Amino acid sequence: MSTSDKKTDEHISTSQALDDEQRVKVLSPGQLVAKRFLRNKLAIVGVLILVTMFLFSFLGGVVSPYGESQVFRKTESTWKDYAGATYNEKWIFQAKEGQEFPSAAQQKFILATNQESGSFEAEGISYSLTKGGEDFWLISSDTPIASVLTLKGKSTYKAIGDVELTEAVKESYEKAVAAEENSFEVDGVTYSVTKSGRETTISRSGELALATKKVFSEAVQDTAMDFDFQKAALQAIEAGEGSFTVGEAAYEAKALEEKDALEITRDGESFATVSRLLVSPQTPGSFLSLKFKEAVEQAIAENAATFTAVNEAGEEETYQLQAKNTQYVVRSQKETVVNDTYASPSGTHWLGTDGNGMDMLTRLMYGGRISLMIGFVVIIIECVIGVILGGVSGYFGGWVDTVLMRVVDVVICIPAMPLYIIIGSVMDYYQIDPRLRIYALCVILGLLGWPSIARMVRGQILSLREQEFMIATEATGVRVSRRIFRHLVPNVIPQLIVIATMGLGDVILTEATLSFLGIGVKFPYASWGNIVNAVNDVYVLTNYWFVWIPAGFLILITVLGFNFVGDGLRDAFDPKMKR
Repeated sequence: MSTSDKKTDEHISTSQALDDEQRVKVLSPGQLVAKRFLRNKLAIVGVLILVTMFLFSFLGGVVSPYGESQVFRKTESTWKDYAGATYNEKWIFQAKEGQEFPSAAQQKFILATNQESGSFEAEGISYSLTKGGEDFWLISSDTPIASVLTLKGKSTYKAIGDVELTEAVKESYEKAVAAEENSFEVDGVTYSVTKSGRETTISRSGELALATKKVFSEAVQDTAMDFDFQKAALQAIEAGEGSFTVGEAAYEAKALEEKDALEITRDGESFATVSRLLVSPQTPGSFLSLKFKEAVEQAIAENAATFTAVNEAGEEETYQLQAKNTQYVVRSQKETVVNDTYASPSGTHWLGTDGNGMDMLTRLMYGGRISLMIGFVVIIIECVIGVILGGVSGYFGGWVDTVLMRVVDVVICIPAMPLYIIIGSVMDYYQIDPRLRIYALCVILGLLGWPSIARMVRGQILSLREQEFMIATEATGVRVSRRIFRHLVPNVIPQLIVIATMGLGDVILTEATLSFLGIGVKFPYASWGNIVNAVNDVYVLTNYWFVWIPAGFLILITVLGFNFVGDGLRDAFDPKMKR
């Protein structure tokens, strides 16, 4: 064997150790790092996790058939308030046609009935009361129409208002005075006489209104149930009569079975009902049919939870009846389009929907974009600031190093979480756009996270600046910026890569925490942190696992992936640390 062959064989190693002396001679430093990294199984697992997360977040959102903020809706039947019912305990007033019974007089009426008085005055007008029956009063008023001054047996008449005094009224008045009577009647109208010294006042008396606690319900909308009709109906009810007449129309009244109510018919058809139950629609302007009101009263009498009645479309419908103290609520089923919230996982939505009716899987994809993007942007900001300040501080030393390190100490001492909360509250107050909030969050996290990198870079450069290659750069006249960033900083890159890789996981956790607290990424944009925010509701936490567990799992394995890769890089760049 020749001498040259022997020399060649000396450089061929059969050892499997990466740090074998002969093997090192034929591998570059980069190849050595790669070999060590690839032999680390946890590091490979971390890489696979991160590749999967990037594909899931950035490619998944592209292939997903749904949008990030797309809301899904569904049609469902819900019980909604349809009508209210209560037994009436208030006075209902019905004025005669062409007359008015003002609210001031209504208040005086209530006071007079409570005091069992037969008359009262309101706004200068005298009223008298006639009891027509239980919870039924007829109200009459005395309206002055003329004053009479009598001297030496001769009367002088002075009309009050626009009333015309007829000769019949004057003659009847004279006869009443002569007979010392306080009232007289002309053409069916009653007049009263009130003396005050030499002057006498003639007032026209007549029924003005009625008051009752019974409720009249019409069978057909806009049915005329005026004063005369209600008076005749109430008088017939009080007298126990089965029929009554108003003008030329004849009516019949009969009691409804098992209900304290009467049905009034005309020509054999339902015209109205009279009862103490007041049934009113929940929607203003709606009309409730007589049959419906009768069904409500029947259900109340039977203490039924549900009942069937004909609806506005003429179809039979089932209603719910709920009692609330002395009141009742009638509810009907209505087809309503609502957000498909908290839908269980299915073929349409593999991970269900969230509280806004959005597809959870799609939200997780877009949320991964935001979380990963924030992580990388923040780390880049931290590295840029840390490398510049750490490099300058480590190279120059002296007072420059002292000043910059005191700046680092000040930044480290800033209470980060209270500052995040304050800034988040300010952005909430000024209603900052959600996308701008994401950029602001990146800047804030980056400005508060660079000191550890600056300290690491400073320490490394302090040990490197006195070595021979730096003396050579100084001797050859290389400018200061080139010495720092071309010759010193590249020697710190391996440690910087390790710190940055492991710091990515911390940034993602910080973003998730801030979004969970409501001061990070805001709706409609998704991040894994604000998706997990749904667990603020205990009901969601215990009943809808698919809303928060997948997001928490993605945060967990992504942070683990970055930590595995960081540990693998650290071991690859400095294998002696494992010995």
